[in-house]
Amino acid sequence: MPWEEELFALLDDLEQQADALYDVERAAELADRSRAAYREVTLASRLMASVGTDVRLEVAGAGPIAGVLERVADGWCLLNGVAQDWVVCLPAVTAVYGASERSVPEPAWSPTARLSLGSALRRLADAGERCVLRLRAGTTYDAVLRRVGADFVEATVGEGRQVLVAFDGLAAVQSRDR
Repeated sequence: MPWEEELFALLDDLEQQADALYDVERAAELADRSRAAYREVTLASRLMASVGTDVRLEVAGAGPIAGVLERVADGWCLLNGVAQDWVVCLPAVTAVYGASERSVPEPAWSPTARLSLGSALRRLADAGERCVLRLRAGTTYDAVLRRVGADFVEATVGEGRQVLVAFDGLAAVQSRDR
C-alpha cells in the first residue's frame, strides 16, 4: 500500500472518530435542551392535547372524575361524564390518567380557550339549572348559580339561602342531569 493511501486511510479514520465524538456531544446537548424545553409544558397544555379522549382526574375535594375531556380553557376544563357534565378547576386537579403524550402550547390555543372560569359559570347561571358545587375542602352544595363576580360565584342553596363561593376554594361544578 503506497504511503498516500495509508495517509488517506488515517485521515478517514480520524474524520470518523471526530464525527462520532460530535454525535455523542450533540446527543447530550439535545437531551439537555429537551429537558429544558419540557419545563415550559403546563398541565393545561397536556390536557389541551387530550381533548376528545377519556381521562380520569383526581380532584381535591371531589375525588376521581372520569369522562370525555370536551374543553380546556384558562384555569378550567369540561368533562362529559356518564350522567353529568363537570366543570373542573385546574388548580384543584392533583392527578390525571389517560392524558396524551403530546401538548399544545398556549399560543396555539383557540380564542375560546382563553375564556375564564367565570365565563363557564356564567353560562350555568344563565341556564338556571341545579348543580352541585364541590369545594376543595370537601364541602358540597346543591345549588342554583345566580351571579358570577370577578373571583366568586353567588349561589342559592337549601331554603333560599345565599352563599358566595370563592373560585380559589372551588374544585368542581357538577350538573345534576343531562
